[in-house]
Amino acid sequence: MSSTHRLDWEDPTLREWDAVVVASDPDYGIVLDRSAFYPGGGGQPPDHGVLLWDGVETRIMGSRRGDDPALIPAEGDPLPPSGTAVRGAIEDERRSSLMRIHSGLHIMCGVVFRDHGVLVTGGNMAPGTARMDFNLPEVPPGFKQDLEEAINAEIRADRRIDTRILPREEALAIPDIIRTQTNLIPEGVSEIRIVDIVGLDQQADGGTHVASTAQVGEVEVTKVENKGRQNRRVRIRLVD
Repeated sequence: MSSTHRLDWEDPTLREWDAVVVASDPDYGIVLDRSAFYPGGGGQPPDHGVLLWDGVETRIMGSRRGDDPALIPAEGDPLPPSGTAVRGAIEDERRSSLMRIHSGLHIMCGVVFRDHGVLVTGGNMAPGTARMDFNLPEVPPGFKQDLEEAINAEIRADRRIDTRILPREEALAIPDIIRTQTNLIPEGVSEIRIVDIVGLDQQADGGTHVASTAQVGEVEVTKVENKGRQNRRVRIRLVD
């Protein structure tokens, strides 16, 4: 069990909070008892931000995942000692952009699975831009434009995006809950977090998301690329 309470899962809109340092090591990083920093994973990069303590600012430039997510300070910045009370703050523009594009990827995944029945073979994202790979042998005529229109139609539909955590057996019993060609959930994981775009897409996912598809904003499909005999890479970006 992690000693860090995951505030990022409870409230992805949270940007500032109070915490206590439970471990501080120059090689491993800083572990908090409560953290809203997303530590990275599933293609979503970790948050940036700061810790404020005793009149000092420590910039956080990333995280190291593990049983206890460890925050990685900027080079040369001081580490708050174990037991220090800190104020955490996340860089809002970066996190908000990542939440929007991550939800946009799930919308695209849901549309492609619904319309073409194919699975995801990879993906990655950065603030405002992302790509997802599909095991799509042939690209239908008009695929790029049709996909963009379908994604934006689902955004305009303002579908609710819910999250919940289920026991492993119950989660894996949901039809098509794994949308990747390879099941990436480790065997030892006993609980699985589900992200549900109501009426469109349900899948196992640990990232942060907006509350409804309308909050994603307009999306552009910028490119469709061939990445092997049956692999197609689709790149998207937030328009605003």
